[in-house]
Amino acid sequence: MKELPKAYEFKNVEEKLYEWWEKEGFFKPINDPNSPEFDPEIKPYVISIPPPNVTGGLHLGHVIFVALEDLMIRYHRMKGIPTLWVPGTDHAGIATQLMVEKMLEEKGTPREEIGREKFEAEIWAWKEKYGSRITQQIRRIGASCDWDRERFTLDKGLSRAVREAFVRLYEKGLIYRGPRMINWSPGLKTAVSDLEVEYVEEPGFLYFFKYRLSDSVDEFIPVATTRPETILGDSAVAVHPEDDRFQKYIGKKVVVPILNREIPVIADEYVDREFGTGSLKITPAHDPNDYEIGKRHNLEFISILDQNAVINENGGPYSGMDRFVCRKAIWADMKAANLVINEQPYTHTVPRSERGGEIIEPMISTQWFVNMKPLAEAGLNAVHSGQIEIVPERFSKIYYNWLENIHDWCISRQLWWGHRLPVWYCSDCDYVTVSREDPDLCEKCNSKNIVQDEDVLDTWFSSGLWPFSTLGWPEKTPDLQYFYPTTMMETGYDILFFWVARMIMFGLEFTDQAPFETVYLHGIIRDENGQKMSKTKGNSIDPLVVMDEMGTDALRFTVLVGSTPGNDTNISIKKVESNRNFANKIWNAGRFVIGNLEKVPEKAIGAPEWSLADSWIWARMNQLIRDVERLFSNHQYGEAGRQIYDFFWSEFADWYLEIAKIQLSESPDRAFYTAQTLVRVLDNSLRLLHPFTPYVTEELWGHLKSACIEKSEEFNPKTGWEPALIIANWPKGQDIEGWEEDKIKNFNLIQEIVKAIRNIRTEKKIPPSKKIPSTIVAGEKIDIISDQLTTIISLAGLEKTTTTIHQELEGKPINQTTVVISGVEIFLPLEDLIDIDAEKDRIEKELAEVEVQINRLENLLNSPFAKKAPSNVVQKEREKLKQFQETSQKLKDQLGNF
Repeated sequence: MKELPKAYEFKNVEEKLYEWWEKEGFFKPINDPNSPEFDPEIKPYVISIPPPNVTGGLHLGHVIFVALEDLMIRYHRMKGIPTLWVPGTDHAGIATQLMVEKMLEEKGTPREEIGREKFEAEIWAWKEKYGSRITQQIRRIGASCDWDRERFTLDKGLSRAVREAFVRLYEKGLIYRGPRMINWSPGLKTAVSDLEVEYVEEPGFLYFFKYRLSDSVDEFIPVATTRPETILGDSAVAVHPEDDRFQKYIGKKVVVPILNREIPVIADEYVDREFGTGSLKITPAHDPNDYEIGKRHNLEFISILDQNAVINENGGPYSGMDRFVCRKAIWADMKAANLVINEQPYTHTVPRSERGGEIIEPMISTQWFVNMKPLAEAGLNAVHSGQIEIVPERFSKIYYNWLENIHDWCISRQLWWGHRLPVWYCSDCDYVTVSREDPDLCEKCNSKNIVQDEDVLDTWFSSGLWPFSTLGWPEKTPDLQYFYPTTMMETGYDILFFWVARMIMFGLEFTDQAPFETVYLHGIIRDENGQKMSKTKGNSIDPLVVMDEMGTDALRFTVLVGSTPGNDTNISIKKVESNRNFANKIWNAGRFVIGNLEKVPEKAIGAPEWSLADSWIWARMNQLIRDVERLFSNHQYGEAGRQIYDFFWSEFADWYLEIAKIQLSESPDRAFYTAQTLVRVLDNSLRLLHPFTPYVTEELWGHLKSACIEKSEEFNPKTGWEPALIIANWPKGQDIEGWEEDKIKNFNLIQEIVKAIRNIRTEKKIPPSKKIPSTIVAGEKIDIISDQLTTIISLAGLEKTTTTIHQELEGKPINQTTVVISGVEIFLPLEDLIDIDAEKDRIEKELAEVEVQINRLENLLNSPFAKKAPSNVVQKEREKLKQFQETSQKLKDQLGNF
């Protein structure tokens, strides 16, 4: 048999295995609708990958969603379900355009100079050269996507889907063009979505000033603002209708500082009487809240900024000034005019462009919008009715709240990179043509003088079509008919509104079906202290560096086991190091099992006589398989991984492997059946671990398979060995047969005895090489202790020839270190090492803990619990009480010997 390397060398394994998996077609669905053997009755499991930006570089946010989705895909693939994971990338309008603009500017060629057509060609050239970088990095994580079905949001098929969707919505009257409040990025010179705006707490000032009454120079209403330049666009001052301070002014006029324009004083319940001065300047064209107030009161909407955030003609003497220059200038002029009350430092929330970093301006702009209310009603019903399940459920309330208060969606962007609006304006009759194909003539007057709208669609518009456009919609392709609706949408909770909700609404609108059955939301990756990671803080972790140093499996296992649905995950390099050690532990356990296979017989002579350890590990193995299945079905993947980890390390490796070393040296049959148990447990463990740590498990499983085939068919699974672990059968836990509970209980007793003796050895600093004598008084446990004496002696480091076992013992040893476990007494003659007072103190503490348990159980059994709980549960509690009472008495007896 081939000897395995002493350490797991992930650098020699990962790339080789990934190429093999892909070459063998393991990433493809087994029931492909394009093949002659296709069976439409078999339900598939389908995930559409959240498409990363084509400009992106791998970060931990990618790792968490790729690892989670790959786990889900690998698990269902091993269950024998036709499984499809559709990969792809997003054209990322703003991000990509900015990147290429910067590249051109470094060459001294701004985009305006080369024009739109050449600029688009430059971006496509950049995409062809660098666009696959992010997908190569996603492959590195082990993503088992069907790469032959990879899509890009600007490819031909998806572009057709975008046009179809736009035209359908327009024809239904759900898309319209008009002036509305939007987020304007002066640096990018485009409208941006809420997602592209970061709200940052920053120090600033609160400026207090006077709004003088038009009919009384001496009277004024005090007002405060953080943006004095917007005074130029004020069209009212608002007060609360129940504020006694200002009621007399409601309906009167005040004068806009410097401009001397008269505006009304209005009453609106939106005004917070406790904030600032209790009155509010209203600038409907430059504040989203003021915009709503302006609509309610039919106020004038005065825009004071152009696209560069420069004051326009409505700014009077400040026309042509930058917004921040204007802020200083108007405040200085107001001071000179005795209109300033004071100013004070004030920390407030500032909207900044996620991409450019400059301050975003709320502005009224003529843009294209989608009327969202009709779409939102269907989206609400899909979750309310149970068509779609959101995990965790608490996010359903947030989803409902957003859709119930939804605003129309600004879908136009003033960019050159993206899906250009399929809209043409006629220069002769002003008619607007909206078409699936590029028209040559105006639809109304047949004029050739038509010009296409310069704007492109918000990236989220094409992303909203992703689950079905990637499968061929609007064509009724075999893929669309079989794989749609998809099964799982796994993504971050931070884009529940911006992406998930829009996919749901678009799926229902265009396909009459919910686009997926379940939405699983993961949290944000944070550092070990719960802080958000950023390069400026110096606490970010580069996943590529981590994978280079510690392997992909270690990073995957860290993010997966640390995750719970909807909660943020804290990650540290120490955790990854710990899981690198786990990968090595898996390897070393496998190395032990495979290495011992060649030492055992090819077959047994007699029928199996399973040892207690054999029975215990097999019962625990099956219990684990059942628990993992339950946890997976409840989407508790992190907890499932933790339980597999604990079983493999703390039970299989720490206990069964140690006992197996003893059993392998016993009779040939005992060695054979021990090796058979080792193989079965390792095989099942590797299958359970595979979705978490695919590389080390596939590599080790391949070696295990080869070694077993070479040794004997007696070591093969009942269904035989599959071609690869990635497509091997998922373990099935056998039904409970009734023997398991006693075996687990008895082995737990042996564990507790061994651990107690080991703890004393540690306390007394007894070296592992020194064997110590012992006297064991087993009482009613005499049979199990006698049967397991060899194991206890070996694992606890006892001296075989001077260890005695008794059912009862009248003259118990005195002045010896004593351990009592479930009624079993162990006496260790460590006189030379014993501090009598410390030993007495130790037993008293142990007795106190036992008495606490006795009181708890007596109270429980004297409460209504004893009558209401199932009889078997009550009986178990009575047995526990009896054991604690026996232990208490024996500890008291020991104290009497001092």
